[in-house]
Amino acid sequence: MDKLTKPRLLSLDVFRGVTVAAMILVNNPGDWGHIYPPLEHSVWNGCTPTDLVFPFFLFIVGVSIVYAMESKITDPANHAKMIWSALRRAVILIVISLIKQITFHGFEHLRFPGVLQRIGVVYFICAVLYIKTSQKIRDWLFAILLIGYYILMVFVPVPDTGHPSLDPATNMGAWLDRVVFSTNHLWAESHTWDPEGLLGTLPAIATGLFGIRVGTWLKRKDKEDIVKIKWMLIYGVVAVALGLIWGLFFPINKALWSSSYVLYTGGWATIGLAFCYWLIDVKGWNRFAAPFVAFGVNAITAYVLSDFIPHYMNKIKIGGSSIYQLAFAPYFSPFNASLASAITLVLLIWVLMWILYLRKIIIKV
Repeated sequence: MDKLTKPRLLSLDVFRGVTVAAMILVNNPGDWGHIYPPLEHSVWNGCTPTDLVFPFFLFIVGVSIVYAMESKITDPANHAKMIWSALRRAVILIVISLIKQITFHGFEHLRFPGVLQRIGVVYFICAVLYIKTSQKIRDWLFAILLIGYYILMVFVPVPDTGHPSLDPATNMGAWLDRVVFSTNHLWAESHTWDPEGLLGTLPAIATGLFGIRVGTWLKRKDKEDIVKIKWMLIYGVVAVALGLIWGLFFPINKALWSSSYVLYTGGWATIGLAFCYWLIDVKGWNRFAAPFVAFGVNAITAYVLSDFIPHYMNKIKIGGSSIYQLAFAPYFSPFNASLASAITLVLLIWVLMWILYLRKIIIKV
C-alpha cells in the first residue's frame, strides 16, 4: 500500500479508469438473460464494444511498464531486482484469482486460466522484454508472435481432428487447454475451451508489446506533443485497417485473441489514448478526470472487488428474494433493470475507490 505521491501521466490513469469501469459494467449485469447487445461479447467472430475492454487493459499494461521502468532500466544493476518485482506481482495476481475461485467454488472445478492469470503472465513477460531487449527486437517479436500464431491456428492440423480449425471446441488452443488442464479446469460455460487459454496468451503478449511501443513513443522527449498525437492517430488508424484486412483471412475474435484482433483493438486503444492525452495532458481539460483516476490508480483492487461484492450480495435474501429482485426488477424493464444493477455496482465500487483516492492510497500487488 503506497501513498499517491509520484507524478503520473493523468491521461493514462483516466484511460485505465474508464477501461476498468467498463470492465466492471460488462462483467456484472443484473440478469445475464437480458443484456443490451453492445454490452455483450461477440458470440464468436466479430468485435463488440465489450470485446475492446480486456485488450485495452493489456495495452495499458504495456504503456504503464514504460512509465514505471524507463528511468531504471538504464542501469543494468537494477535489472534483476526489477525482474523479481515483476515476477512477484504476476504471481500475486494469479494467486488472488485462484484463491477467489477456491473460496467461491472449491477446487474440483477450479479454472486455471483466467483474466487475472493472463494479466499476470502478459505483464511479467512484457516487463522482462522491456528490461532486456531493444525496441527493434520487440518489434520483431511482435511480428513473429502475430504471424506465427496465424500460421499455427490456420494451417497446422489439430491432433484431435486431423485438420486446422477455428471453431470453439476444435481449434488448436482448445485442444492444448484440454491436454494441459483437463476439461474440469476450464471455463465453466464450456468445459471444452477457454477464452483465456494458454495458446491465446501468445498474441495477448503482442497486445502488451503494442502498448510498450506506444508508451515508448509517448515518452520521447525529442518530439512535440502535437507530433506524438498525430503519429499515434496515424498508427492507430493503420492498425485498425490492417486488422480489418487480416480479419478477412483470420477473423477478428476475442476468444481466440486472433492476430487481426490484436491489431484492430490495439489500433483503437492507441486512438483512445491519443485523444485522452490531447484532451487532458495537452489541453488541460482535466476538470472531470478525478472520478476516472480514482478507478485508474487502483484498477486491480476495483476489479477484484467487482467479483467479491456481487458474489456475497447475491447470497443476501430478504423474504426469499435477492436484492436484484427487490430493488431493480420491479421498477424497470428486464433490460433496463439488468443495466441499472450493473451501473449501481460500478458506482458502489467507485465510492470505495474514491475514498482511497482522497486518502492518496494506492493498493499495489
